[in-house]
Amino acid sequence: MKSENCDVLVIGAGLAGLTLARHLLLVSGKKIVMVERREMPNPRQKVGEATVQMSGYYYSRVLQMEEHLLRHHYMKYNLRFIWAPEDPQSTGTDPSDYYDYSQSYIRKLSNIVTYQLDRNVFEEALLEENQKDPDFTFYAPTRELDVQLSEDGGDHAFRFRDSNGDEVAGTSRWVVDASGRGKFLKRRLGLDRQSPVRHGTTFCWVDGLVDIEKLSPDSSKDQRIHPHRADLGHTPAFLATNHFCGEGFWFWTIPLHGKTSLGLVYDNRLVRREEVGSPAKMIDWVCKRFPLFARDLPQREIVDQGGFVDFAFDAVQTLSADRWALCGEACRFADPLYSPGGDLISLYNTLIVDAICSDEERLPGKVRLYEQVARSIYEAYLPSFAVSYETLGDREVFTLRYVWELSIYFGFYVFPFINDLFTDPTFATGFLRRFSKLGPINRGLHQFLVDFYQWKKQNREAGLADPVFFDFMEFGHLRAAEECFYKVGVTSEQARSVLDEQLENLEELARAIVAHVTSVVTGDRRARSRDFVRTIPLDELRFDPAGMAGQLAAVPETSPEHEWGLAVPCLARFRGTPAEEPAEVAVAAGRV
Repeated sequence: MKSENCDVLVIGAGLAGLTLARHLLLVSGKKIVMVERREMPNPRQKVGEATVQMSGYYYSRVLQMEEHLLRHHYMKYNLRFIWAPEDPQSTGTDPSDYYDYSQSYIRKLSNIVTYQLDRNVFEEALLEENQKDPDFTFYAPTRELDVQLSEDGGDHAFRFRDSNGDEVAGTSRWVVDASGRGKFLKRRLGLDRQSPVRHGTTFCWVDGLVDIEKLSPDSSKDQRIHPHRADLGHTPAFLATNHFCGEGFWFWTIPLHGKTSLGLVYDNRLVRREEVGSPAKMIDWVCKRFPLFARDLPQREIVDQGGFVDFAFDAVQTLSADRWALCGEACRFADPLYSPGGDLISLYNTLIVDAICSDEERLPGKVRLYEQVARSIYEAYLPSFAVSYETLGDREVFTLRYVWELSIYFGFYVFPFINDLFTDPTFATGFLRRFSKLGPINRGLHQFLVDFYQWKKQNREAGLADPVFFDFMEFGHLRAAEECFYKVGVTSEQARSVLDEQLENLEELARAIVAHVTSVVTGDRRARSRDFVRTIPLDELRFDPAGMAGQLAAVPETSPEHEWGLAVPCLARFRGTPAEEPAEVAVAAGRV
């Protein structure tokens, strides 16, 4: 029997485990043993390629993998949301032409670089870097893993059989479960908790690049000089995580070198698994709803595939003062809509690494605080996925929703993360107090927008003859949140002041959204008046058309229009009645 004692036993050599080990090796002298039950490298293609600002920053800057990422993976061009033409027969639009599809997006590249990861390539590179360090020992494939967690404060014990069938036994101060959906410790400790998100997915990879801008009957020249490029710009759209949206579902296209990732994610209440449960069925289903894909996808070779009937899950606990932790898919997962999986890995790994490096006396207090931070960040995602998935079916409603969510993400997620503030107790306690104020507003606004979506379905207007293009950055509130990317090296006190500013920013954005919805529903200009906007009850939002009309009736006709602190764009374009934009909005959107 071989003896293998260490500081940290990491179970699983997927993205979460490999990044955690890399992080520990860079900041500590801890000895790490990693065990993986599968052969490495993994012969199957791995899903979950898109990064956003937190994960992009973590993988590139914190883990120092930037050169690898730039050389071997595509830089990502934000997230784009795309809708098929409405009622093409009466509007004269062509559902087989990319340039007749409506889009909402951010046209400029992010100051924090994000990437489209080939998971297999990235994980192989991480393993190679880790194996260069003498403090890292790797075993794969392994079997018969057994872990005995200490009950008296001593080291944990483990044993397993290596690739030769020989038994290896040892002790470890910490055990981290990164075993993915195998949930090694989570199952043993009874920590599984059901998520309110009930969504499924089917995905595959096809050979070659699916360039969505070429899905058009126009000639190559006409595509290059198409008038809609004045709005869409010239950066290749295939570099984005492209979301083709409908009620309760979205279809992704993500480029990897030499292949393209395709996937459908859907609310199980609104899309039947029997219709989309295989790549062939999925492609046929997607081509019917987005006919432009019929030009390309049916002819593609499928090189790998996968799917989940129901993929979301939660955890009762993720970090313990008894020196164990869960990360990655062994921990929590909600939904891939905004690519948050890598963000949860980045945040949870950061908290776990700091806990592992802490002294025993301070560990219990840190664990209590970090558990609150980890849970609050996860639970803030849930209304997006469990409540308002159906709003993907409407360009206007979803655009309002995403501007709100992205403004929260930039100010309350990315800003603290890039400043290493989540492991600063003096900041984290203040963060939780401020973040909790957003909870009721966030939940109420999501339900408010769902009800607005249902109202619009019942009061459906005629389809628009021309596609609608909207840059999310037309909202000054989102631009103000994005400016947090440039506030680096701040103290805890300065950071709390930034969060106070962002909280005010978000409260005004919420009022702007409610005022806009109220004006659409009632047709009453007083919805934008100062006397109405100031009285919007953000903590008790309700979508009640009759109540809205009654409240506006009490507002004097002479009440002046509310003066917003930041630019609020005209959204009449979503209903085919474009109005003149304020000059500052046009400048911000890059149209003048």
